[in-house]
Amino acid sequence: MRTVPPALPSSRQWLGLAGWLALAFAAAAIGAVASVGAKTFYAELVRPAWAPPGWLFGPVWTALYALMGVSAWLVWRERGFAGARAALALFIVQLAVNALWSWLFFAWRLGGPAFAEVLLLWCLIVATVIAFRRIKPLAAVLLLPYLAWVTFASTLTHAVWRLNPALLG
Repeated sequence: MRTVPPALPSSRQWLGLAGWLALAFAAAAIGAVASVGAKTFYAELVRPAWAPPGWLFGPVWTALYALMGVSAWLVWRERGFAGARAALALFIVQLAVNALWSWLFFAWRLGGPAFAEVLLLWCLIVATVIAFRRIKPLAAVLLLPYLAWVTFASTLTHAVWRLNPALLG
């Protein structure tokens, strides 16, 4: 059954957008805490020739977290929490899993678990895209760059882990 919330006042819609963006960037901040030494560590790693330079990750992730927040907001605005509970819960779970990757890879230097975790993240993103598409197709489209980047990041995680067994367990 489709639940359509009553139209929200403009001020509440903007507050909702701010909330979803804050949630997305909170996940980014949790990951960033684990990545404090990432620049130095990344420079020490043997990387495949196709690995991007370290400076690229910050701008890419900033754009992706913004898209994630807007995407969740569109779903929330379309159906509210009650009408999109499963989709929004899935979104929150994938955010938490996203934040964990930096801890596994950079803080704890666990390459194998980081690779397994990024594969789980990929599956959760696909599930979120499907769930969001059923509610607000534009919200799903906004997550596609994130899915593409995590597809690339999965391959990069595996390659870097295999090239650095002494540093990444």
